Order: sequence, then C-alpha cells, then structure tokens
Amino acid sequence: MSVHPATRAEEPQRPDPADLLIAIEEAAQAPIRPEYVEGLILAPPRPDHEHNAAAFELSSQLRSAGFGLAGLGNGYRVGLGNGRTVALLIPDFSVLRREPTDLDEAYRTAREGWYPIDMLALAGEVTSGNHETDTGPKLRAYATADVPVYVLVHRQEGRAYAHSDPVSVPAAPAESHYRAVASVELGGTLRLPDPYPALDTGFLARRP
Repeated sequence: MSVHPATRAEEPQRPDPADLLIAIEEAAQAPIRPEYVEGLILAPPRPDHEHNAAAFELSSQLRSAGFGLAGLGNGYRVGLGNGRTVALLIPDFSVLRREPTDLDEAYRTAREGWYPIDMLALAGEVTSGNHETDTGPKLRAYATADVPVYVLVHRQEGRAYAHSDPVSVPAAPAESHYRAVASVELGGTLRLPDPYPALDTGFLARRP
C-alpha cells in the first residue's frame, strides 16, 4: 500500500557534524579541536613537542621554498553535492591554492568555522597516538576531496610518505585512495611531486 507524502512520518533531522563538534568543544574540560571523518568524531590526544615541532618545521621548509601559502591550524570541510558533510579535518600543515576569498570566508561563517577543502593543494599529517586515523580514514577523506598531495609523517613506523594522484569515489568515500606514493625512512629526504621541494626529515631521525 502506498503512503501519501502528506501523511508519511518525517525522518528526524540529523544535526550537522560541525554542530556536534562545537558541543563537544564546549563540554570538554580542556581545550580540544575535534575532527569528523567516516562517521566518527575524533578527539585527538594532546600533541607532544616533537609532533608540533615537526609540523612547524615542514611548513617552514615549504615556505622557504617559495610556497608562501604554507601554514597550519585551519579546519576544512569535505562535503558532497547533496549537502552532506563527509569530513571535517584540521591538517597539521598544509599548502593553499589561494588566499581565502570573500566567498571562502562566507563559507567558513556558514559552516561553523570550516573552510572549503578545495582551498587545499597539499595536506600534511604527523602521527600521534591515534595514527590509524591518519593512515586510513583521513587519507581516504583527502583523496575523496581530490587534495592533490597528502604527506604523512608516520612516527611509529619511522617513515614519511608522499601520496599523490588521488582517486575520488564520492559515492563510496571509503574506497577513495591515492594511486602514487613515495616514502623514505625518517632522517632521509622525501621527494614530493612537482612543483614542491623535497622535504628534509633529518631532524626526525631516531637517535640510539
């Protein structure tokens, strides 16, 4: 039996993930900046000195090589055409395609502080205790968003990776991936795709 649209029970409207993250931030006893990916809310552990120093150093190397829009700290939203939020991500360091425009700032205001992810030309993560999210869900989210380069410093493995040539599968974001990857043991030089410089990871070499 068909149901007339006027009598069909309305589905409860789900809160936007950005609103959920705001509620978590407000309820937290200590300052946090949670993220959202693949249906999970991530409350990252407080980063240690080495994590922060690595993100700053790699961003500085990119800026020194002429990439003035390299930086860190901003949050970015991955959304689908139907308006659904797929991910809310804060890369440890990044390179932007452009300075934020008036439209970008309007988007950020409307999306509770998250910029559009198409601003990103390169995203970088330095692993902490929750390194599985950087190697799985976050990698797939950046690929879904067609971020051209994803740099991962995997401290637990002692290696750095440069992922490139994303394959975006918006209908099934968990299937998104990068076709190409270069890697190096920490302490070596990580080659990035053109036009980026190679990154020196010597400062992260493990000491005996």
